[in-house]
Amino acid sequence: MAKRDYYEVMGLSKGASADEIKKAYRTKVKELHPDRNSDNPNAEAQFKEVGEAYDVLKDADKKAAYDRYGHAAFEGGMGGGGRGPGGMGGGDFGSAFSDIFDDLFGNMGGARGGGQNRAQRGNDLRYNLRVTLEEAFAGLQKTITVPTSVGCGSCNGTGAEGGSEPQTCPTCSGMGKVRAQQGFFTVERTCPTCNGMGQTIKDPCQTCHGAGRVEKEKSLSVNIPAGVETGTRIRLAGEGEAGMRGGPTGDLYIFIEVREHDLFEREGNHLFCRVPVSMATAAMGGDIEVPTIDGGRSRVKIPAGSQSGRQMRLRAKGMPALRGGGPGDMFIEMAVETPVNLTSRQKELLREFEELSAENNPQSSSFFNSVKSFWESMKG
Repeated sequence: MAKRDYYEVMGLSKGASADEIKKAYRTKVKELHPDRNSDNPNAEAQFKEVGEAYDVLKDADKKAAYDRYGHAAFEGGMGGGGRGPGGMGGGDFGSAFSDIFDDLFGNMGGARGGGQNRAQRGNDLRYNLRVTLEEAFAGLQKTITVPTSVGCGSCNGTGAEGGSEPQTCPTCSGMGKVRAQQGFFTVERTCPTCNGMGQTIKDPCQTCHGAGRVEKEKSLSVNIPAGVETGTRIRLAGEGEAGMRGGPTGDLYIFIEVREHDLFEREGNHLFCRVPVSMATAAMGGDIEVPTIDGGRSRVKIPAGSQSGRQMRLRAKGMPALRGGGPGDMFIEMAVETPVNLTSRQKELLREFEELSAENNPQSSSFFNSVKSFWESMKG
């Protein structure tokens, strides 16, 4: 059976560019993959046909020969192997697919041919820092100690003893990956000789044992801005772990946790303070003194007849805004306090007061009227 024209196989015109050829191959590979065409008995043959066509058209010299002589360029000595493109009869499909794999995935971080320095970036670190609400209000400069990895001073981070240089891995030629052909596909795995580094060290540094870094605690001064809250993240670039064999350093992320306060509760930039008020003050009104988060004091006027739960606002007495804007407010919530451990005289006065104030409790009157109506409706 005569072979189809390679351009026809790829769905291209004869003057197609290299980019058009590569794009067409990607489309055809997805379309004709046998795993996606289990109901098409010809899918595998068409899949191979596309690989053979691409192996020729992707190569400038093979493409030129094919454009001039057609399939005859690869038969009977007109261009090589005598058994089809690449001398394999069915095309070097693994090579063709490998090129697309490299293009899609960046050659897995390495370049064909090896010799690249495959130093690895250090890990990012996390540090949990607890601060008080007062510290979150004012901001502070704090020194922290972080266990981390730093570049080895003995080998200047190379991992090699005595100033020697790491050598290109002979197994993967510096790629850090090795390839194995499995059917139609080329599979890449981490090189077992260099563990993906692309380099081997003949004489490892005795201090860091070839890693290029050593464990060490590091003290850092951290600026905590005013207004931070639980969950705030501060990034210190380049303060994480040192990279392997001279690789770039990672970053340090500081996560803030603000401790609970004995007096204040925080919601965003607002503060809430629950203040006990005596029955007499709540009934007759008066002034009370309340604390503020900056350590100061504010006088608050209690209106006569105030009930538990009533709130009063102190403007701009809350927390500062972390990213601009004005400060929040402080809310005073009243908690009317019932006296305990009364003396006989106090009890006597309260009974007298209750008899005289039956009409001065509007909530009680409204409640008991509702209860009376409820009971009557139930009887009916």
